[in-house]
Amino acid sequence: MVKTKTIYVCQNCGTQSPRWMGKCPSCESWNSFVEENMAPVTPGQRPTELMDKTSVRLQDVPAERKARAMTGIVEFDRVLGGGIVNGSVTLVGGDPGIGKSTLMLQVVCQLSAKGYKVLYVSGEESVQQTKMRSERLQADKENLFILNQVDLFVIREEIKQLNPDAVVIDSIQVLYLPDISSSPGSVSQVRECSSVLMHLAKSRGISVFIIGHVTKEGMLAGPRVMEHIVDTVLYLEGERYTSYRILRGTKNRFGSTNEMGVFEMTAQGLQEVSNPSEIFLLERPLNASGSVVVPILEGTRPFLVEIQGLVSRSTFGIIRQKAQGFDANRLALLVAVLEKRLELNLQDKDIFLNVVGGVRIMDPAADLGVVLAVASAFLDRTVPYDTVILGEVGLSSEVRSVSQIGLRLNEAAKLGFKRCLVPRKNMNGRQDIQTDALKIITVESVREALEWVKDH
Repeated sequence: MVKTKTIYVCQNCGTQSPRWMGKCPSCESWNSFVEENMAPVTPGQRPTELMDKTSVRLQDVPAERKARAMTGIVEFDRVLGGGIVNGSVTLVGGDPGIGKSTLMLQVVCQLSAKGYKVLYVSGEESVQQTKMRSERLQADKENLFILNQVDLFVIREEIKQLNPDAVVIDSIQVLYLPDISSSPGSVSQVRECSSVLMHLAKSRGISVFIIGHVTKEGMLAGPRVMEHIVDTVLYLEGERYTSYRILRGTKNRFGSTNEMGVFEMTAQGLQEVSNPSEIFLLERPLNASGSVVVPILEGTRPFLVEIQGLVSRSTFGIIRQKAQGFDANRLALLVAVLEKRLELNLQDKDIFLNVVGGVRIMDPAADLGVVLAVASAFLDRTVPYDTVILGEVGLSSEVRSVSQIGLRLNEAAKLGFKRCLVPRKNMNGRQDIQTDALKIITVESVREALEWVKDH
């Protein structure tokens, strides 16, 4: 009989402790330790197919450059960095019901249509349910194999026997290793199952996609070490009651982590949105205060989003600052700049900010647009409808230069905008703006930009 020992494991970072702790010393999260029974690992239990016995000289290692497998879904291939790398492990996370399984079923069906052999392991749905979903997506292909199983040892033997080109695990939270006494979805099970899948992918050159759920805080359920094991981490984001979904990469060993793909959920599955700028600006109101258009950049792709600001009198002396799609701490900093440097009386006002379309903005070039959206709502002055605004704002209210301004302005010109407020230092000797239809207004400070808005 195998003896087990009781330990306590942090659900966020995987830190182990012989006793329960209220606060994790590693990630500093509270009440994250759970009790688990672990069996001792015997020699030979862990997979070692990938491990080398001796070191080799780096210059003696032959360079292998294999072509990436293109799925045909342009938005998905862009986020991966140009296609699927042979032997890579990709983790796909997102809220329940956001469309992770739908997206991955579409991906594997596209791969099977191109002649690749694909295994879809469904631990949460039966084979009949997966068949029904594939018929709804009109994506039933010959080279696609379905397996309803949660025992990882059985799954591993099936992969070795079938020898597919790609494998999808749906999802990692329901898989388990019989050698580990804890329940499926626990920290130990998720960590060890991910490690086995990683070794299997690297040793056999199989591209593995792992679907994972997220917690209410928006983080992937299970230990953070799972994100370190895999090669690529993708998040499928979006509001559950809106039709648009955004696929974003937070880690990618084979490409950029700044790329973003936009999809629309339809009855036939997720459809690509080739021009998201038109979608995000489709219902923009005319002559409304607090509405500003900002050209942001995600990787190599520029597109335009609308930022809406609302300022109202606070009730009961409780001041609120809420941001949807923008960092709340950054919003508080920019509001403080308006109060201190421009003498706007916002100390007793509720401030709300919304990025239309469910987009999350991390680009600092949106700072000036956020500042003018709040100021416009407070002063009840509209920003000209044909104007886009971009620039990073410093604590002294100076407007700093941004990267890739040529791509941003050319995208704005394509959509018919006539004017653009940009940092003055950005336009020194620039020759990469290929349009004469866009009038450039340069500013050095937030005050100068606000005065221009007041005059127009």
